[in-house]
Order: sequence, then C-alpha cells, then structure tokens
Amino acid sequence: MAIYLHNISPTKGSQKDRKRVGRGGKRGTYSGRGLKGQKSRSGVSGLKRRGMKQLIERSHKLRGFKSIHAKPEIISLADLDKNFKASDKVTPQILVKKKLVDTARNGVKILSNGKIKSKITVSGCSISATAKTAIESAGGKVIELKKKTTDKSDKKAKEDNKKTKK
Repeated sequence: MAIYLHNISPTKGSQKDRKRVGRGGKRGTYSGRGLKGQKSRSGVSGLKRRGMKQLIERSHKLRGFKSIHAKPEIISLADLDKNFKASDKVTPQILVKKKLVDTARNGVKILSNGKIKSKITVSGCSISATAKTAIESAGGKVIELKKKTTDKSDKKAKEDNKKTKK
C-alpha cells in the first residue's frame, strides 16, 4: 500500500489528549476543579471568579475616545500649487489619480497651508474659508458642495405646505 497524506496518522500514544475540565468521570470525582467553593460549581463566569474590581484595575486608563465618524482626507494649498497648472480642474477623483490623497471615500478637504498662485477650479471638495479666499484671490473658482439642510424652519414650511394641500 502506498503512503499518502490522507491515509497516514500518528502512532498510538504519541499524542496526549488535552485535559477536559469539569465534565465528570475520568479525571476523578472533582474533575480537576478542586474541592468545594464557588470556582468548583457550574455556571460561574470568569468575571465572577476574578472580581470586577481587579479587571478595572488591570484595564488601560486612556483619556479621550476615537470618533466613529469618518474624517476627510486633507490636502494643503501648497500641494495643489505644486501639482496643478493654471486653468486645471481639481476634484477628489483627480487627487486620487495623482496620488495626492489615498482615498476620496470620506471626501477631501482643502486647508490653507501654504500659498497658491495658479488659477485652478475646485469642485466636489470641502474647503476652509481661508483656502477659499486664497484660491479666489489667485483668480481661481470654487464650486462648493451642497450641504444638507436640517433647519427647523424648512421642516415647518414643508409641513405647512402638506397641511394646506389637504
């Protein structure tokens, strides 16, 4: 008979079975749990055994938190000035193609670090107020993103229109 991977097995007694604790039989009357006490009983969780206070003492006490909201990729005016000529269009997709940002999934924000001299057209990016004035003063254009309005006055106006139509 030929030896293949599917028909070989370790010799008997070469591998020891692991100790299965607390299942009765084979390992004596206490099944490896010792004598009486809370740890020997069934249905006791690890938290109850260790005590909550010890867990809190062992845990890290770091301040602050990490936000669940995704942050946009950030690019400076100096980077735009280096990589774009006059009358070029800047969009998140073009920035990804030129490898100035990693991804445009969470949007791109332009900040006013550095100066810009070329006339560029920016669209589809969020932009800081000082960066916007710098681009416009250099002769460029900024086409802003449409923001979602959640004003109470708009909601009331829509509700009033619905009531008057009925």
